[in-house]
Amino acid sequence: MPEIELRDIHNQPKGMLTLPSVFGYSARKDILHTSVKNYLANKRQGTHATKTRGLVSGGGKKPWRQKHTGKARAGSIRSPLWRKGGTIFGPQPREYGYSLTKSLKRRALGEALSAKFLDNEVLIVNSITIQPPKTKEMIGILKNLGILGKSTLIVLHEKDENIMLSSRNIPGVETIVACNLNPYILLTHTMVLFTRDAIDAISGVHSS
Repeated sequence: MPEIELRDIHNQPKGMLTLPSVFGYSARKDILHTSVKNYLANKRQGTHATKTRGLVSGGGKKPWRQKHTGKARAGSIRSPLWRKGGTIFGPQPREYGYSLTKSLKRRALGEALSAKFLDNEVLIVNSITIQPPKTKEMIGILKNLGILGKSTLIVLHEKDENIMLSSRNIPGVETIVACNLNPYILLTHTMVLFTRDAIDAISGVHSS
């Protein structure tokens, strides 16, 4: 089982911590690609639309008679061949989302966590306490840990308004609850900062 050094918010070592098996995968890129592609597809609104010849305005009258004009036959100015006419095979509203199996979702999360661990981009602190919310205090914690200025994802075991309010104005820093963790958000941050309780929560979710 992989191990990592546990630290406090002052960057002082507090012993070694054995990580759950979810951090022990080989970081397969194909599974990560499948998961990220699914996440982005599910976020698409699919509200794009173009007007077909039945939706554009005008065209209730035949422009000219069928024969003996020397012109090509025309039945409506809404024809796609005409300027300001309808669009042929243009995009229409649709749903892009699709689902993955539960086992694949779990595996993808494990692959993402393992990739961050193998790249030494995981930090674990015993706890984070800020009372009342202060951005300056959160900046001090990140500075102590040597990750200030880096894109950082803070993972908590449950929603903590004080920590979220303290970090929301720091560029590149985002806070998330362990149960909402997904491969996409992990891979879009350079560093991942976990609390000890968040690690336990991830282990519980992954094994359920």
